Amino acid sequence: MFKKWTKVFSECVLFRGIDPEELNVVFTCLKPKVSSYEKNEWVAVACEKFNGLGVVLAGEVVIARENAAGDRVIIAVNTPGEMFGEMAAFSGEGVWPVAVMARTACTVMFLPAGKIIGSCERVCASHRQLITNLLEIVSEKALMLHRKVEYLTIKSLRGKISAFLMEQYKKMGSPTFLLPLKRNELADFLNVSRPSLSREMCRMRDEGVIDFHRDSIKIMRVEALRGMIG
Repeated sequence: MFKKWTKVFSECVLFRGIDPEELNVVFTCLKPKVSSYEKNEWVAVACEKFNGLGVVLAGEVVIARENAAGDRVIIAVNTPGEMFGEMAAFSGEGVWPVAVMARTACTVMFLPAGKIIGSCERVCASHRQLITNLLEIVSEKALMLHRKVEYLTIKSLRGKISAFLMEQYKKMGSPTFLLPLKRNELADFLNVSRPSLSREMCRMRDEGVIDFHRDSIKIMRVEALRGMIG
């Protein structure tokens, strides 16, 4: 059943260090559920019963939550091989703390959290490796959320935009890259309005700091952009 997703599994950090044959043994223990969703369909709804760690097998999902004012704040956009729900899996509350929506038609595999940390009937090394990988992922996600808080603490809109673009520049290793988020999604991520975001990016373009066309961004003056953070 899972053979057609072998390439995705090989790129998923959760399954790092586990070969395909061993992974089949792990799946026999965990008995994951695979579900498909249409674009804009809810994959998980905040405050509803938690149904396992999600691994995106195909398509994309948006992970978001509403703030006190009822505005949507995007936390992440996940593509094949990426997972969600690991921060809530062992919290004890048993509900989704965020909402997950299909950004495109997608397929998601859900792994029951209890079986991941439960005793393995075969006491296999692969199951232990899975738990080790999960701990690393949770740590990385905690650091990512810390960066998200940093964005929210930056007071100026230009500072938020600059910080985001600099992070993408460092991540891609190039001054030219594609934005991972659509413009409205980026506005939600930075917790600003879409019109304000567009106006400020146009000003930065007019000043020769950046250039852009649709989702493609080119940083023209890296040091100037770095100096705008804050």
